[in-house]
Amino acid sequence: MMRRKKHFSWGTRIASGAIAMLAGLLCMTAAWAMRVSPMVSELTTSGAGSAARIEVGNVGSSALPFETRITRMDIDADGKIVETPADDDFLVFPPQGLVPVNGRQVVRVQWIGDPSIDVSRAYYLWVRQLPVATDAKAPEGGGAVSVQVLYTMKALIVVAPPGAEPKVEVVSVTPAMVTPPAPEIDPSLTGGQAAPPPPAEPGVEIVVANSGKRYALMSGATWVLEGTDKSGQPFRREYNSDEVSKTVGVGYLAPGGARRTFKVPTGVELDPAKPVSLRFAR
Repeated sequence: MMRRKKHFSWGTRIASGAIAMLAGLLCMTAAWAMRVSPMVSELTTSGAGSAARIEVGNVGSSALPFETRITRMDIDADGKIVETPADDDFLVFPPQGLVPVNGRQVVRVQWIGDPSIDVSRAYYLWVRQLPVATDAKAPEGGGAVSVQVLYTMKALIVVAPPGAEPKVEVVSVTPAMVTPPAPEIDPSLTGGQAAPPPPAEPGVEIVVANSGKRYALMSGATWVLEGTDKSGQPFRREYNSDEVSKTVGVGYLAPGGARRTFKVPTGVELDPAKPVSLRFAR
């Protein structure tokens, strides 16, 4: 194992490009009767940039009543998302609405939290469709049941102090057997049981840290991994942003010293007694 602390300039261009992929994760189907746009908003802590306009659209066949709420989004070292109520950090107007068929409603989200925060924070704006009254009358002699599908969508809101930038470093790269992410399968197709995890394969465990004041998205750059395999041959592999996102997701890395551990397959076993390094390239 080799510990290598390497700084990389995670510019806004890279972060913005990768964050679009995170928005895609907030909506997993194209059959929504509700649309929310934009799916990602970046706010400042003061001034004109401290508010966002988010549009709720109705592409269904009936009026769409909805309500909103705000949660703060944090990710632990293993990538688990933890949400906590945070409605007090924002003024949302209107907090509820009724969108007619083919209509739109603009929701204004204003930051009213601490204007002196020193690191960026991530939040979700939840837009939840409310149930509406349905015709309870069933045809004579029939036992028809009306089933109403309700939709919930989440838009990501990131609040950052002026001039905040990420500062990412590689803390360690360790050869290990790793388990790739399990494919997402509807539990209803497997009798309610979660899909079994894929078998472990050769790879590396990578620990990264962000000591900057702004979040970083690790899938926004090419990863270049170098080492020596078990047969003594030099190993080098580049993972482009698409490959990284398939393996680790967008790799959201919070600021202020937060750490994440990523498990990346290599296809061959690397020699743990030889140096292993990772660097990021545009």
